[in-house]
Amino acid sequence: MEHAISFERIPTTIFDDSEKASKAVALEIAALIRQKAKENKPAVLGLATGSSPKKVYQELIRMHKEEGLSFKNVITFNLDEYHPMEPDSVQSYVRFMKEQLFDQIDMPVTNYHLPDGTLPIEKIPEFCKDYEDKIEKLGGLDFHLLGIGRNGHIGFNEPGSLINSKTRLMTLDINTKIDAAVDFGGLAKVPKKAITLGIDKIMQAKRIVLLAWGEHKAESVAKAVEGQVTSDIPASYLQQHTNATFILDETAAALLTRIKTPWLVDSVTWDRKMIKKAVTHLSLHLEKPVLKLTNKDYNENGLSDLLSLYGQAYEINIEVFNYLQHTISGWPGGKPNADDTNRPERAFPAKKKVIIFSPHPDDDIISMGGTFQRLQDQGHEVHVAYQTTGNIAVADDEALRFAEFVVDFNEKFESVNTKANKIYKDAVRFLKNKKDSELDIDAVRQIKGLIRKGEAKNTCRFVGIKKEHAHFLEMPFYETGTIRKKPLAEVDIQLIIDLIDTVQPHQIYAAGDLADPHGTHKVCLDAIFEAISRIKHREYMKNCWVWLYKGAWAEWDIDQIEMAVPMSPDQVFKKRMGIFKHQSQKDGVVFQGDDSREFWQRAEDRNRGTAQIYNKLGLAEYEAMEAFVRWKF
Repeated sequence: MEHAISFERIPTTIFDDSEKASKAVALEIAALIRQKAKENKPAVLGLATGSSPKKVYQELIRMHKEEGLSFKNVITFNLDEYHPMEPDSVQSYVRFMKEQLFDQIDMPVTNYHLPDGTLPIEKIPEFCKDYEDKIEKLGGLDFHLLGIGRNGHIGFNEPGSLINSKTRLMTLDINTKIDAAVDFGGLAKVPKKAITLGIDKIMQAKRIVLLAWGEHKAESVAKAVEGQVTSDIPASYLQQHTNATFILDETAAALLTRIKTPWLVDSVTWDRKMIKKAVTHLSLHLEKPVLKLTNKDYNENGLSDLLSLYGQAYEINIEVFNYLQHTISGWPGGKPNADDTNRPERAFPAKKKVIIFSPHPDDDIISMGGTFQRLQDQGHEVHVAYQTTGNIAVADDEALRFAEFVVDFNEKFESVNTKANKIYKDAVRFLKNKKDSELDIDAVRQIKGLIRKGEAKNTCRFVGIKKEHAHFLEMPFYETGTIRKKPLAEVDIQLIIDLIDTVQPHQIYAAGDLADPHGTHKVCLDAIFEAISRIKHREYMKNCWVWLYKGAWAEWDIDQIEMAVPMSPDQVFKKRMGIFKHQSQKDGVVFQGDDSREFWQRAEDRNRGTAQIYNKLGLAEYEAMEAFVRWKF
């Protein structure tokens, strides 16, 4: 699609996914490095940390190892670092860059520069001046890679930062600290300050590329790209740069005008999907039920082309109303012996084999607990596959309580010499003396994993799932002891293939929640997609449908929903009781994010919100709804 000049104030390129986008950016960086090498000049790069540039770095490493791309002429300056911060700390950006890039390429150690998080505060101003001077002496940055914070920051230039701001020590915005709490294991452990390259020096870079992936970045991206230049959204300053580009995946671009309301930008193809999107948007925007929309409403809101195709608003309204009505079903596994022409699921076979893939040990009940229960109650053979242990989401004090119980139990019953008791004693000793920068030892990770496994088993008992139908895959990519995971490997994909081969399901449910702030859902979904792509030719897969659900963080847009499963007040309450089985995830959990509500509250509010949207569009009023989108492979 062409750049939407009338709305977007900065060049913006949208890719299908972050992997394709990252490869394109890596190619641009590689071309710059090679060109500078031919000229016998250094390539001076500004680099960012966080999840956004990871795949760019992975592709650069691949090009170095497989295509001979040399980094000997590269000099880098990183954007920022927490203060105080030891360079070997798990959360250190020095450690991040060494692990993610520097240690795997041939760039001389003397060629990379990062802010020093160990400096006494009185020495920071001099360091910052020297940092900028080094960049100046090299002729400035040839290329700067950026990410964007949820509050619109670049580097740690928080809202309120001026365009002429220098490299400095910055007090972190509360929203930045909340986002960082994921890495630090709690808000209280996040440093209050950070050293950041100033906006002035960033803007002097000859070329700037800003990366953004995921739904949680969509709002800040839209404000930066389409809004006014303002210190409230520091990334908006890039509108004034002569050679800056935003590189986005589809989810990060979701709120841009050309994606959200494309008919306002250019002519569109009025297929069923686009019609549903336009009419539901119009209905909600005007706060009028679909069946009450008029010709005037269409003409005054950029939809005259659609109206001209149908002639009358009434005809469009009826069609969209029927689309919406046909998504609603209390039979997520299909209604036996019923006409399924307009139902979201097939009637046959009446009893289906189902796999619910749950990235963490509670996503099944949080995200689709009502549907989970209904599938079981309606007689389907339901399997749950817990993809990861979820161990890093267990607080240390919860693990300590669990470990001390086992030690006390063994001592009471004189089992003190067992190997297991020694493991638990080691865990108790470690947890009582654990430093903030330390990774959990293996014994602690195992204990935390057992806590979450036990909770998942309890949920399955509550729903009525057979013990042998709960599968704990413990995918290895997750087992790093930190929020930063290993790349998806063959063994991870094979675990998915083996389970699907064994069950041979008619339905697969998977988490399509890409707003998950720590990325595990995305990796788990990638593993499922890759597994299915390899086995889709098998005979039993011809009868398998894949439904995607979302989690505690977001819900599908109304125009995307293809199956909405209504819930009664009693079913909402029962789902809440199922979520309560995950006691380690209640009352101030490790990864609460910026939302103070507990997971059961988020789930209920989201499910009620979905039902309310259907009601606003003019359909029946339900207590709550869980929503799904079908993925056709």
